[in-house]
Amino acid sequence: MQNQNPGSLFFKSALLPGGWADNVRLSHLDGRIIAVEPNSASTPEEEIHDTALPGMPNLHSHTFQRAMAGLAEHRVNASESFWSWRSVMYRFAQKLGPDDIEVVATQAFVEMLETGFCSVAEFHYLHHAPGGEPYANIAETASRIAAAAAATGISLLLLPVFYAHANFGGQPPAPEQCRFINTLDAFENLVAACRKLGPTGIAPHSLRAVTPAELQSLVALAGNAPIHIHIAEQMQEVRDCLAWSGARPVEFLLRNAPVGPNWCLVHATHADADERAAIANAQATIGLCPITEANLGDGIFDAAHYLAAGGKFGIGSDSNVLISAAQELRQLEYSQRLARQERNVLISSTELYQQATNGAAAFGEAAGLRPGAAANIVTLSTDARGEAALAQSIFASRENAVDTVWVRGRKCVVNGRHPLAEASQSRFRGVVAKLL
Repeated sequence: MQNQNPGSLFFKSALLPGGWADNVRLSHLDGRIIAVEPNSASTPEEEIHDTALPGMPNLHSHTFQRAMAGLAEHRVNASESFWSWRSVMYRFAQKLGPDDIEVVATQAFVEMLETGFCSVAEFHYLHHAPGGEPYANIAETASRIAAAAAATGISLLLLPVFYAHANFGGQPPAPEQCRFINTLDAFENLVAACRKLGPTGIAPHSLRAVTPAELQSLVALAGNAPIHIHIAEQMQEVRDCLAWSGARPVEFLLRNAPVGPNWCLVHATHADADERAAIANAQATIGLCPITEANLGDGIFDAAHYLAAGGKFGIGSDSNVLISAAQELRQLEYSQRLARQERNVLISSTELYQQATNGAAAFGEAAGLRPGAAANIVTLSTDARGEAALAQSIFASRENAVDTVWVRGRKCVVNGRHPLAEASQSRFRGVVAKLL
């Protein structure tokens, strides 16, 4: 990979926080953008590209699940749901060792970069050995995720997951959850080890998996770091939470935790209008995972009303059944169209993309191509330029339209390919063949 730091790049058209601009010179130093100059003239030494976008943040990923993509796409029970899919995933999770986890994460990160994701929040809960025995290094598997990120160049926010219970009310964990489970003391040691690996947040898995008292301890442990949590993904979860507490999941969380700008509420599919408005008012971010939510039959989040209330969202690849920033955005917009029987619900390709980049707040980062933000940049290869190029890449391209990707000023993808792509895919196929 080529390091472009320090340096400057020239784009004939670039999507800036205020909209599209022509003939933009972007200068970066030490991984940060230091200047953005529209209406400039290029110089012979500058690298020139047609259309530039801010890199897309990936707010929610379980990389190990990339290796089981396609394995749960047939009906076994009279009724299939997230919960039946989860049973397949639990069985699969028992098969992966640390080497497998690193190989699969490397492949997932390569695919993310090639499709325009420049950063990833890895919601990592596969902590222990198959059978539940702790590794000698409590952060063994987390270190493998960090190694994969370092090898590929993607910017990683590691989210060690606290998971202690099978359902609301502190129910004992199920045997198949043994690889996930920690006490609060053990989890504090895990977080300390993860912080030595790089940027680290805290992830209470869900209100099902933590008690209110444990949640308070996790919030204190996080401090100002990002806090991500699954919430209100399925109606069964909503019903169970109501039966346990008398409140809906988002309602309960907002009453019992200091939800604010450092929080990411993952999915929130079944948040109602009042809850969506409250999330927006708290300045938290919702992490939408449209492809996974469609694949699991979760439901459709009402993004149009949430945005009208001033809400922030980002996108994530979650189960990694298919990794593509453009296709996540396409699925999001198309789901809104189907639900409302309208077109262009989220206004335009530019508005859709801009809104999704605001998910950088879930990393504690500034969004967009602006001074001070990370030099995460994506260029497109299409028949058009500017907004037309973006629309083509999301809605009208049979192939991935990403051409070049920089992460913190480091060039990671050239001509649509990552330099590790071929070797990584070969190792990945070997792991999948072994696991199957």
